[in-house]
This record gives sequence, C-alpha cells and structure tokens, in this order.
Amino acid sequence: MMEISAEISGLIDEIEPLLKQMTDKEARESIKEGGWSKKQILGHLIDSAANNHQRVVRGIQNQALAFPTYDQDQWVTIHGYNAVPWIELVELFCRYNQHLCRVIAKVPGEALRNPCNIGRDEPVTLEFVIKDYLRHLRHHIDTIVVRKI
Repeated sequence: MMEISAEISGLIDEIEPLLKQMTDKEARESIKEGGWSKKQILGHLIDSAANNHQRVVRGIQNQALAFPTYDQDQWVTIHGYNAVPWIELVELFCRYNQHLCRVIAKVPGEALRNPCNIGRDEPVTLEFVIKDYLRHLRHHIDTIVVRKI
C-alpha cells in the first residue's frame, strides 16, 4: 500500500498550492446549477477521509464488518462547509489526508484481504476500500481544480 499512499500524498502536494490560490468567494460558488460549491466538495472529501480512516484502521484489525453508509448530502449540510473559511478547509483536508497516508502506508499485506462491509450485501476487501478512496479523491479533486496531468 506504499504506492497508494505515495499517490495520495503526491496528489495532495500537487493540489495544495492550487487550492490555496482560490479565494473564499470563489470556493463558495456552486460549480453547477443546484450543485455543491468547491467548499462543499472539499468538505465532502474531509468527510470521506474521516470515514475511510475508520474503515482502514478497523479493516487492519479485521473488525470492519458493520460500517454504515453515510448520507453525504446530510453530512455536508450538518457541517455547514460554505460558512467555514476556505483556508481552514484546505488545511484540514491536506493534513487529514497526510495522516491517512501514513496509516495506509503501514497496512500489512495480510490485512488487504480482510472484509469490510459498508452497508452492502456483500463485503469488499480492505484493498478495494483503499484503492476506491484514491479513485474517489481524484474524481472530486478534478471538479475543484484543473491539474496538469
């Protein structure tokens, strides 16, 4: 999982300066009609990091058989991300993901096949959870910033 950790870390290093260049006003505007703002998307990614942090740690412990799904719209509403200063969201997002990278880097190979059930009929592996987190992160980052790929 060192490679996935390095990919996440590299992504954070790449986008942090781009995020910090945005103004609070810019980040508060909806990306599309009726959609989330950049603040809300970044807040959603903070929520995702928090949820996946729990999944990874409990997955390593082989105690991840009963995770609920989460209502992302409700989480974003409850946290009120549009009212939080942009720079605070950027800092929290970047630092939390760096923390998560350190955890992912330490996942023992034998734990990768441990089952994780996230409100599904059938569990997925811890390896799937980690790889899917990176996919999800990239997807939403690409809606916030234009990156050189």
